[in-house]
Order: sequence, then C-alpha cells, then structure tokens
Amino acid sequence: MTRLDATRALAQRLGPAAAIASLGHPAYDLYAAGDRPENFYTWGSMGVASSIGLGLAMAQPERQVVVLDGDGSLLMNLGSLATVAVVAPPNLTIVVWDNGEYGTTGGQPTATARGADLARAAAAMGIQHTATATALDALGAAIDAALAEPGPWLILAKVKESAPVAKPPLDCVFIKHRFMVALGSPESAMSGTSVRA
Repeated sequence: MTRLDATRALAQRLGPAAAIASLGHPAYDLYAAGDRPENFYTWGSMGVASSIGLGLAMAQPERQVVVLDGDGSLLMNLGSLATVAVVAPPNLTIVVWDNGEYGTTGGQPTATARGADLARAAAAMGIQHTATATALDALGAAIDAALAEPGPWLILAKVKESAPVAKPPLDCVFIKHRFMVALGSPESAMSGTSVRA
C-alpha cells in the first residue's frame, strides 16, 4: 500500500477526531486525502508530532486524537513513546507511516530499513496496544480498533513511498487558528492574529 492510499483509509475513519500530521509527506497526504479544520499540519517540526498529540489528548480527554507520523520523524524523538506510555491517554492513537526512508529529504534510509521495529519499541516502552499493518484491510481493522477501544495505541503501517500530490497552506497562523476554533476555542481568544479567509 502507498502512504497516500493508507492516509485516505485513515481519513475516511477520522470523524470528529483531531489529526496531527508530522511535517512533510504525512502532512501533504493528509491534506490531499481530505482537508478539514480538525487537521493540524506541522511545518519545520520534525520529531514533535507525537508530543503535540499527547498534549492535545491530555487537554481534551473526550476527543479522539490521531497523530500521523513518519518513521524518520518518530526516530528523532523516540523518548516521546515512553512519556505516552506513562501518561497513557486512552484517546490517543499514533499512526506511523514506515517507508524505511526520509522521504521528504531525498529518500535516505532510516533505521527501520535496517531492522528497527517501532511497534516493538513502543511495546517495550509500555504502550500496551500496538499493531503492524502491511495491507489496507489490516490497517483499517487496526484503526477501527484503536478508535473504538481505549488506548494509547501505536499503529505501524508499512507503506511504499508515493509522490506528494498537494500541500497544505504555508500560513501557520491560519492553520493554528482554524484548528483551535474547530476544537472549541472561542474566536475572541484569537484576537491579534492575522487570519486568512
């Protein structure tokens, strides 16, 4: 399965969940699969999507939070999985698109191309619910389980690289404002920000 096909399968299941996309291809594919105010696209923030998702899951425990990360990005902040395990927010799902390479920077191989297993690493750090999917039907079943059963979850999806077909806006203030409003922050709390219509 390509990362874009996998992202489309996930996007169809998000419902009202908040989605945090790591920089680069995970963000590009989420935007292409279906832009919506509940999507938060990060720029220039490699390694922190799981931490952003954890904070949001703690702040809004009634909302499902889904993180879309890449293998290379998660490897830069592997310790976040230990924190996720300790805090154990039941509403957090981390989906890792594992293509075995740093796709955004030219396709250099990551450690997962040489045998590193991020699902096993998550389990070793104490995340009790993990799954590995190599096909769309298995991925869909894992996502359905994660959104229905208390987590936290880490789903490792083995994907093939796919060229980006669209990119979200570069206006970070607009993305932040739209996301905050979608998650319940009143417009008045956004005073002083410049927002694109």
